[in-house]
Parts: sequence; structure tokens; C-alpha cells
Amino acid sequence: MRILVIEDEKHIASFIKQGLKEEGYAVDVAYDGEKGYFLAGTESYDLIVLDIMIPKIDGVTVCKYLRNDKVNTPILFLTAKDEIDDKVTGLDAGAEGYLTKPFSFDEFLARIRAMLRSKGILVSTRIQVADLVMDLLTHKVTRSGQEITLTEREFLLLEYLMRRDGQVVSRDNISEHVWDIQVDATSNMIDVHIHELRNKIERGFKKDLIATVRGRGYMIKS
Repeated sequence: MRILVIEDEKHIASFIKQGLKEEGYAVDVAYDGEKGYFLAGTESYDLIVLDIMIPKIDGVTVCKYLRNDKVNTPILFLTAKDEIDDKVTGLDAGAEGYLTKPFSFDEFLARIRAMLRSKGILVSTRIQVADLVMDLLTHKVTRSGQEITLTEREFLLLEYLMRRDGQVVSRDNISEHVWDIQVDATSNMIDVHIHELRNKIERGFKKDLIATVRGRGYMIKS
């Protein structure tokens, strides 16, 4: 899943980005409201984390602009303010959630999971395709009970494919959701990772799971 963080305090943005990436999310960061508004309106995200007190365009205004543009991505406001009026203003602008700084990262993750669930986005701790099983809590992957060791990026790529069992995903889709926006989908990086992933989850097993759909992308199928 892909999250946009709009936060001008770079140490906070870095902390949030690192923590989310360790949880398996792909994360983009904008340090002001102008850049955040542009990214949120032109890229595809599952959730936006938006600080209220940011330069160029404040967070509440960014939220209003996005809702006026019919961008319905869930928004979680972050702010140092804790007055009731500020919370009401943020929620009235169209945000789904509000978290006051300082906050615990566990609470932050819980809010994100709850917001994704409320939008019908599956947040599960275990995914299975055929005899391939992924545990999102332990980061353990097994096939027919045999443990498979993956790199962090291979794990994220496999998770993205497994969540879309039976669906064709394009290289652009993979680039957007598994890598940051700076990664060029026309490079061979995705092909290399798909090749390595196939070697690890298919070699020694009778059935191949990942198929190349010529001209369209890739698909994992039970």
C-alpha cells in the first residue's frame, strides 16, 4: 500500500517514513503543501498523512482543495495543536482522522489500519495464494511449509502481487506501490526483482505461480 506523508519537519517526516516502510508500506514525502497537493492530485495513494502547519499551503486548505478536486483518498491530520476547534476544522475540511503530536507510533499505525479498513482496504496479517503463505507480522514466507528467505523489496513485491491474486498488475502499478515515485518503471529493476522472486518461490516446486502477461504486466495466480 502506498502512503503520502506531507510534513515540513524533516526529522519527523523521516521517522514516519522509515517506520511505515518497515511495516511494508511504500512511502512518498512532501515537505510543503504545494508539493503535497500536486502529488496527491497526480499520483495514486491509499492514504495521506497531512500535517496542518505546513508552508506554502496549509494542511486544512490542501485537504479542502483535494476534496473539491474529487480526490477521496483517506486523510489523517497530524498537528501539534490540540484545541477542539482545530480538530473540528480539520474534520470538517474532509479528513477522516486526527492525531495530535507527540504520538506513539503504535497508535499511529493503529489509526492507519483502522482508516484503511473503513475504506474497504484489506489489512490482514496473513495472505495465502495456493500453497504460498505470507505472515505480515513475522515477515515469514513459506511454500508447502518450506521457509523462503526474501529481501525487503522482494517481500514487498510479493505482498503486492499476492493481495491481487488473479489480477494483472502493470509495471507502472508495481513501480507506484512497491517503489517510491522516483523509480523509473521503464528500467529493468522490476524485471530483475520478478526474476529473483520467481527463482525463490518456484524453483523446486511443480507449479509456477507468477505469470508474465505479455504487453500488460504480471500476475500471481492460485
